[in-house]
Amino acid sequence: MNQVPELQDLVEDLPRFASVLTAFAAKLQLSLGEFHADHISVRCHQNTTADRWRSGLEKCGQLLNETLINGRTICLFTLNEPLVVGPLSIDLVELPYPGDKRYPHEGWEHIEIVLPGAEDELSARALALIADEALLTPGIKLKQSAPKGENERLPNPTLAITDGSVTIKFHPHSLRDIVASEKAEG
Repeated sequence: MNQVPELQDLVEDLPRFASVLTAFAAKLQLSLGEFHADHISVRCHQNTTADRWRSGLEKCGQLLNETLINGRTICLFTLNEPLVVGPLSIDLVELPYPGDKRYPHEGWEHIEIVLPGAEDELSARALALIADEALLTPGIKLKQSAPKGENERLPNPTLAITDGSVTIKFHPHSLRDIVASEKAEG
């Protein structure tokens, strides 16, 4: 990724993201090194930026999947070499094309951690990992959602925790498992 001109803004943004992610995890008393990060995601405001990043990601990885979720294109890329983000090694990048929402920062935005188990117990599993006092900290927000791809067969609810500058999301299934379920049944 370091040698791909289309991705230089993301390369330069990675140390910032790793720093805010590590600080946020510490605030939550969440030891990132104990988990496997399923993927990392970017956010951008313009299709031209998404197209440039897509072109760059195609040079340092392979397109695993492209689907519509909530009316916008989401691309998943498997990297030839994983990114090192703090204590995490991440080889899957989610590139959503812009929608109506505007994000405070263009660049790396969140990681997602898989907590295997029943879908309806995801929130309880995730919240049990986070210090109670951290959840009461001003500015910390929780959001539950259930994004669904066009052909998605495996439910994959989300619990997102954010401080407004970085987000950690939890899912019961990996995106690779979701993609495999789409292809197997679709």
